Amino acid sequence: MKPNRPTVLILSSDPDFARALTANWPTDREPPEFVVMEQDLCGDLQGDTFDLVIVDARSGDQRANLKRAITAAGKPAILMGCGILPQSSGHGSILELSGEPKSWAAMAGLLGREILRRGQAESRAQEAEKIRAAAEAEAMLGRYMAEMRHNVNNALTSILGNAELLQEPGLPANVQAQADTIRNMALRLHEVFQRFSSIEKELTVAARESVKKPLASRAAASAI
Repeated sequence: MKPNRPTVLILSSDPDFARALTANWPTDREPPEFVVMEQDLCGDLQGDTFDLVIVDARSGDQRANLKRAITAAGKPAILMGCGILPQSSGHGSILELSGEPKSWAAMAGLLGREILRRGQAESRAQEAEKIRAAAEAEAMLGRYMAEMRHNVNNALTSILGNAELLQEPGLPANVQAQADTIRNMALRLHEVFQRFSSIEKELTVAARESVKKPLASRAAASAI
């Protein structure tokens, strides 16, 4: 199975319905995976194993039991039956359709494709929102570091100055070694923040260039 390929669960006791549904599913570049199950065997539906369920429910007792299982699974569903009106449940949309049984496969195929497309679009939107939130958090951290850079540099300058004052002749060897360590670590931190400053300048230049390119493209297009 390919990643992110949707799965359609077909609940029906009529083999002809399942065959007609898969045969009449609208042509797509990447059709969904179909899983066929007897209605009497469905029991508790596992919502993480499918993206859409299509049900051939001909009797009222069947519909009531199946709707409870579908609602608990929390996934969209299409219930085909005779003499019922379109409606939806509160947990996971359940679309009930009436009509002649011979037209059920075509109706369910068209509606099912659109439901899957909407679900995939919502999943992509949610993923994009997660990426945007992560990028915004990283940008906030970068802005904070840029704002604090000058304060850190001032503190490092003070540390370096005091470490150099400690490096005088006659100091005990252990004190001299500690002063050297403080000075070297402060110099290393200073280099890190200098590199950060350089990256900030590079990003600023890149942002300016990215603004100029669309403007130049529009100007060239208007000149034609």
